[in-house]
Amino acid sequence: MGAGGPSEWAVARNWPVGTRPAVLRGWDPPATPYGPGHRGVDLAAADGAPVRAVAAGRVSFAGRVAGRGVVSVELTGTGEPPLRTTYEPVRATVHKGDRVAAGQVLGTAEAAGSHCTACLHWGLLRGDTYLDPLTLLPPWLLNSGPSRLLPVLGVPLPGERPTPEGHPEPGERPVTRHGHAGRAAGDG
Repeated sequence: MGAGGPSEWAVARNWPVGTRPAVLRGWDPPATPYGPGHRGVDLAAADGAPVRAVAAGRVSFAGRVAGRGVVSVELTGTGEPPLRTTYEPVRATVHKGDRVAAGQVLGTAEAAGSHCTACLHWGLLRGDTYLDPLTLLPPWLLNSGPSRLLPVLGVPLPGERPTPEGHPEPGERPVTRHGHAGRAAGDG
């Protein structure tokens, strides 16, 4: 795998929690390796919510760090060094070395111990470099729903003859959005 980007890394098949959790805080990479920033995304997650592997891989860590439960998964087929996802705070039900499938439960979200309440901090690394975990998700998981076309202002509806200002000619019976002729001024 090369330098990569969102389309190359879109290996995830599901969100780590829920079906479309709210992103409470986005990825904000630090300017320097030890500088301030946000090295992942915070997703809304209630205490006890199942936390799932976003893609197939091998558990590289499952334990406590600074009092918080953490699970890390090296993702299968993502190059050298492999991409690694992190999840915290989590009460792990997996162990180091376990193989996991996309969507498999890694544990449950813990209520306390993180930098936010009712959230799951989801991270992504390649080696020691932090990356935006949302780049793992394909567009169909990121989008909030089907596309919706909005009217374009100034464009006439079918059957209307536009004036230079974009309005129907006076006295003309413009076709409404439902295909019926409208009433012109003075029609009774």
